Amino acid sequence: MADVTKRLFLRHLRGAPTSWLRHQVKGKVRREGVALSFWYRPLGAVLSEVPVDDRELPLLFHARTSDFADITVQATVTYRVANPALAATRLDFSVDPKRGTPQARPLDQVATLLAELAQQPALDLLARVPLAEALTNIAPVREAVSTALRDETRLSDVGVAVVSARVVAIRPEPELERALQTPTREAVQVDADRATYARRAQAVEQERAIAENEMQNKIELARREQQLVEQHGANSRRKVELDADAELAVAQGKAAREKVANQAAAERSRVLAIAEAEKERTLAAARAEGVRAVGLAEAETEAAKLAAYAELPAGVLQALALRELAGQLPAIGQLTVTPDVVTDLLARLAPTR
Repeated sequence: MADVTKRLFLRHLRGAPTSWLRHQVKGKVRREGVALSFWYRPLGAVLSEVPVDDRELPLLFHARTSDFADITVQATVTYRVANPALAATRLDFSVDPKRGTPQARPLDQVATLLAELAQQPALDLLARVPLAEALTNIAPVREAVSTALRDETRLSDVGVAVVSARVVAIRPEPELERALQTPTREAVQVDADRATYARRAQAVEQERAIAENEMQNKIELARREQQLVEQHGANSRRKVELDADAELAVAQGKAAREKVANQAAAERSRVLAIAEAEKERTLAAARAEGVRAVGLAEAETEAAKLAAYAELPAGVLQALALRELAGQLPAIGQLTVTPDVVTDLLARLAPTR
């Protein structure tokens, strides 16, 4: 249904994507098309709205076969308005310009026409076939309905096109359907009884096989239990042997480690003794070298002094000797110098000058 909005003395119509609209004023077409939206005056406007989407029409009708059995046919017809302009002129798709509501029900007319056109070929075909064939072969009925609807001129005259026609089911009356199902049910029951007896015989055979299997399993279990006891004893014996080997290996490893440790300690003591002796020898050599170097230095110093003294006068040598002697004398608290001493010293020093 179109959406109509009121604005003062005007109306605005907004269509749907699946609706074809026509706007006429004084018998002239102002605009037409799908999904239109426009303003108009309601007093002078004539509106038509034609749905162009696919629609499903379910059908359910009764028919009679050639052996006078009543059956029910369930079908579905899919159609659409292929020529909305033609349909708007042949059917009443008018819309109230003030409210946008349809003023008639043209789709009901289309549905009635399709139902009558679909039923007629189905009734004619089913009247010529027996019940069993009608129930088991639906394809001819579907083909007859599809062909009749596709070639019908009355549909094209109103702009309607049939997309597809499907026959969903053909069923007889409930009592007749149960009667038809009885042989099948009996046959199924016979097969079920046969399967039951076979299953019981198979169950007995399986029970015997199960009993034999249980006995064999018990024998096998006893044999494996014996093997398990023997294997357990062998494992215990092997464990004891492995424990003894492990303890022996531990003792040997400990003795080897102690031997290696003792050898390492002895080697370390020997190396330390050698290093200490080498150190003492090195220190002694260094001390001797130092003493020799000091003696040489002192000798060279004395030689240098003697060489220097050899070139000095005798008086200077005496003065130096006195100074050296004075440095070796003990401390003198008081010194008394008499004229005799001074005179004697001056007399001695006079020739040197």
